[in-house]
Amino acid sequence: MNNIMKKLLAITFLILGIMSIYGQEKGKFRVGLDLGYVFSQGQGGLLFSIEPKYNLTDNSNIGFRLGAASDISLIGGDSVGSLLGTYDYYFNIENPYFSPFLGAGLGLYFSERLRLFAPNISENKLGVLIRGGAELGKFRITLEYNIIPKSDLESGEGTKNSYFGASVGFYIGGGKWKN
Repeated sequence: MNNIMKKLLAITFLILGIMSIYGQEKGKFRVGLDLGYVFSQGQGGLLFSIEPKYNLTDNSNIGFRLGAASDISLIGGDSVGSLLGTYDYYFNIENPYFSPFLGAGLGLYFSERLRLFAPNISENKLGVLIRGGAELGKFRITLEYNIIPKSDLESGEGTKNSYFGASVGFYIGGGKWKN
């Protein structure tokens, strides 16, 4: 992990600790933690994200997501870190136990191609996140698509970086969406 990612992770945990004392009402903070699976052309992989958020209204929030996704290859593989600004809109705030949502994000993706018998290759790209899902109480189920431009790092061929993921998670700090 490079120094920039270590600093971002330390700052995120500091903010996470401060924000976890607030609720999920308008004008309050919360922090989401998600773990999931990456569906890729190869073997698939794992994804993880931490996302502090501020509730703009009773049915929308903004935040920033620090995430990581990696394939499961034992010989070498691809890993992607991300730092994105995000926005989520919730459709059903009348039921505090079930809230479907759609969201989007924009930010930097940090790609690294790990190779066993060759030098590792890394690259940073601007990308977009599109997601949807539902919150069930304090738990969250999400489907997401990360759109990252192709890389031209190996033998002049474009390498696909975009990936589809599914995750489950929960949030810290607060109750249900208020009516």
